[in-house]
Amino acid sequence: MLNKPRGVITTASDEKGRETVYTVLSRQSATRGEADKEKESKLWIAPVGRLDQASEGLLLLTNDSEWAAKIAAPETHLRKTYHVQISSIAGEEFLEALLRGVETKEGVLLQAKGVRRLRSGDKNSWLEIVLDEGKNRQIRRMMESMGVEVLRLVRVAVGPLLLGNLGKGDYRPLTNDERRMLDRAMQGRNS
Repeated sequence: MLNKPRGVITTASDEKGRETVYTVLSRQSATRGEADKEKESKLWIAPVGRLDQASEGLLLLTNDSEWAAKIAAPETHLRKTYHVQISSIAGEEFLEALLRGVETKEGVLLQAKGVRRLRSGDKNSWLEIVLDEGKNRQIRRMMESMGVEVLRLVRVAVGPLLLGNLGKGDYRPLTNDERRMLDRAMQGRNS
């Protein structure tokens, strides 16, 4: 799992020369011991789903494409939790609208599975938004449809797996217990 920094592209290479998650991984790998570097260089891994360039937070990477497909599949309804700073004070009506669903300019109804206000300032609010399908840029599209700008978007959990205190740009392997926990969460959603 990687704590993807803002501004990094979730792809293998970028024709515009922007930093990718693989650049971040190789930079972090350079600080590890020689044995770790050699082991890591032999592994092929790919992101599980995406976080857009302006988003940050928990990004899973794996060399198990079947497992990745299950994690990313909308039908598993594996919940993903985001902390989102918006350019507005979010009242109860705003939160309820996100739960009811927001129609985009393309006529698509997008809906949050859960939402709560974490805190508000004079001009903005931090929300916790839970999705269980993860459609392309779903939170940003919902907010745009409501005339609200997303200032920051951080994925803090995938199912029961929490980002925790993993530093920006840092990564670590999942433990066997964490992998089993994710597998159980997916099985529980499919039963």
